[in-house]
Amino acid sequence: MQTVDKKNYIEKTEKNLVHTYNRFDVVFDKGDGVYLYDSEGKKYLDFAAGIAVMALGYNNKEYNNALKNQIDKLLHTSNLYYNTTICEASEKLLEASQMDRVFLTNSGTEAIEGAIKAARKYAYKKQKKGCYEIIAMEHSFHGRSLGALSVTGNKNYREPFEPLIPGVKFAKYNNIESVKELVSQKTCAIIMETVQGEGGIYPAEESFLKEVKEICKENDILLILDEIQCGMGRTGDMFAWQGYGIKPDIMTCAKAIGCGVPVGAFFMTEEVAKNSLEPGDHGTTYGGNPFVSAAICEVLRQFEKKNLLEHVKDVSEYLEDQLDTLVCEYDFLVERRGKGLMQGVETTLKVGEVSKKALENGLIVITAGKNVLRFVPPLIITEENVDEMICKLKETLDTFA
Repeated sequence: MQTVDKKNYIEKTEKNLVHTYNRFDVVFDKGDGVYLYDSEGKKYLDFAAGIAVMALGYNNKEYNNALKNQIDKLLHTSNLYYNTTICEASEKLLEASQMDRVFLTNSGTEAIEGAIKAARKYAYKKQKKGCYEIIAMEHSFHGRSLGALSVTGNKNYREPFEPLIPGVKFAKYNNIESVKELVSQKTCAIIMETVQGEGGIYPAEESFLKEVKEICKENDILLILDEIQCGMGRTGDMFAWQGYGIKPDIMTCAKAIGCGVPVGAFFMTEEVAKNSLEPGDHGTTYGGNPFVSAAICEVLRQFEKKNLLEHVKDVSEYLEDQLDTLVCEYDFLVERRGKGLMQGVETTLKVGEVSKKALENGLIVITAGKNVLRFVPPLIITEENVDEMICKLKETLDTFA
């Protein structure tokens, strides 16, 4: 493999790009299965999957061929016209999501924007005067556009860009009384992640989710569930809410929906669709074009062919057991929490330093919040991959012991 001068490459990239990321000192060149290779040929076991994106792993031949075939046929037409692949993609998505309507976006953040607009338009069409407030959750993360930041429960993200959209209040996650205190006649929606990601890997408690849904039904408030990270099979169900049996009125997803192709979506029930967005209310140039639709179709085809949901349930039990054992071995590991292949281990160590050291040892793990190591590997991992990860992680943790 031809190598590049890593130092020179990094320096040139930093000179060219707006500095909004503190990147690790590595230049990735290619991937295969659950492994990445840097520009110098070093191999890394990837338990981050591009932040829960690469569900099918890297260099998946069937996926690659599906995209190559679509490139040869048609890349883009705009949403002024129909195309053959969006028909198939939307049909597959609605079957998988158990929702009624879908709008395809370019990212998860855009999906959140659309969900917020749909909720406010729903209240407007229902002639609920002054009903525009949204209850979001503390420690949540929904994206970095102005609308998505407005419902993100981290003031450090919000403050530099205020004033944001008005009418957003923040309740405590898994604390139903804090939600009840904020509900009023002005509330049009409650938004939350079914499993909080950036906030520290906290799954919703079933009782909490049920009570929030009941509040929404009683007050004609829309429940918006953000499944951008926890959806698309990561918890062992296609979407995490399906494991709870609590159906949202609006749902967002992205990341693994395209497995590397930039695409997101927001879904809604027929009731919301009939009473919210109309022609001219919302749009996107690239959303749902033939190329990304082909990616969605192939991803969902492989989910079914490989029986990935059952595989995730099986291998995640093993991952949980191994992480629980690890927590017992090290005093500076506090607890494991999560669902499926979305796991977090809380630690008293500086997680950034742990993640950096793990990278030196050929293991990619990322962080969540200030004190959690996050494990969101490709959904195709095996128990052998888990064993290799634990071995590399122990090697890393021993340097801090």
